[in-house]
Amino acid sequence: MLEFVSQPWPWYVAGPLIALTMFLLLFFGKNFGVSSTLRTGCAIGGAGKINDFFDFNWKSQIWNLVFVGGMVVGGFIAATWLQQPDPIPLAPDTVQKLQEMGITNPGEEYLPSEIFSWEGLFTLRGFILLVIGGFLVGFGARYAGGCTSGHAISGLSDLQLPSLIAVIGFFIGGLLMTYLFLPLILQL
Repeated sequence: MLEFVSQPWPWYVAGPLIALTMFLLLFFGKNFGVSSTLRTGCAIGGAGKINDFFDFNWKSQIWNLVFVGGMVVGGFIAATWLQQPDPIPLAPDTVQKLQEMGITNPGEEYLPSEIFSWEGLFTLRGFILLVIGGFLVGFGARYAGGCTSGHAISGLSDLQLPSLIAVIGFFIGGLLMTYLFLPLILQL
């Protein structure tokens, strides 16, 4: 592990970089969003012959595929070499509540093995959280016309009312999941 990566970038560095990226995307007439890369991937695979939704000039979206590929490579690099060796500092109340919900070592790892592991996948709660949850996220992104990054970063910076409505829905859904459904699912 590399020791120089002990803190995230401060807001006054990361925020302007995000704003600069959005300005450049808007300037060049591009929209930012990760869920649209699935449509591009399907179009590359020939799905445009089956459904008109996938019949578009996918070559104009190659930059988005490169971006998502960079996210995958960056995630691998971060998980392999840039992990924080110290436990995640959680409030004692949070640790207690997570332990009551079945997470044995909250804060010891970013992804609790009770949920994010092959063994966890083959439990009822793992199946609900990973498989059904993944399906609902994909369905929701398609139904909302984009994902959280597309609406919250690109849509709001472009002052689009549908993106504001979608982001409000994302927050309401996140709050309901965190405070209502997740405690019930983790008790399974």
